Amino acid sequence: MCNLYAMTSSQQEIREAAGVMIDRTGNLAPLPDIWPNTMAPIVRNAPDGRELVMARWGMPTPPGYLKGHRVDRGVTNIRNPASAWWARWEGVAHRCLVPLTAFSEPERLPDGKSRPVWFARKDGEPLAFFAGIWCRWTSVRKLADGETTDDLFGFLTTTANREVGTIHPQAMPVILTRPDELDLWMQAPPDAALQLQRPLPDRALVRMDDRQGKGQT
Repeated sequence: MCNLYAMTSSQQEIREAAGVMIDRTGNLAPLPDIWPNTMAPIVRNAPDGRELVMARWGMPTPPGYLKGHRVDRGVTNIRNPASAWWARWEGVAHRCLVPLTAFSEPERLPDGKSRPVWFARKDGEPLAFFAGIWCRWTSVRKLADGETTDDLFGFLTTTANREVGTIHPQAMPVILTRPDELDLWMQAPPDAALQLQRPLPDRALVRMDDRQGKGQT
């Protein structure tokens, strides 16, 4: 399950690739390590066109999993968007594109520890997008902050392709790279949009053993 990714492309690159009309992120610095429950940029539909905004990574956790917990740290990866809990956010008003330049999956080591293994596009293009959903939700994300209302996001997962499957056989994020895929995800009815919930083709990703590579654009 992807719980760490990087976004080091410029705002201009994101705006051009995703057809952003309004940028509300201010001066967006490179984000080489994006962890759950932290802020990151997303592109969402708005009345005046697509807008680039900051949101917190982690959609609301289904109530049944929160019993006995005072804090909801959120669900980062969504495998079944048609379930009763997630279906309310599958329309175009709640779909988003999550820009990334690399993502990681944890590799289990012989000593029982784990390390992040990074993946990026093999074609040399730095920027891609997770197929995401977002919502505005009131909850306790951090105990010290108490109850807050936040824009939250998560992204879909699917079966793993060959490269990711060597590290995490069960799943990988849904990654969109072509302009027509971005438009389909942001504009199409749910049945058509969810056809994009599929892995990238084998050999579309490269493993970056040199961690520094994820910061290159």
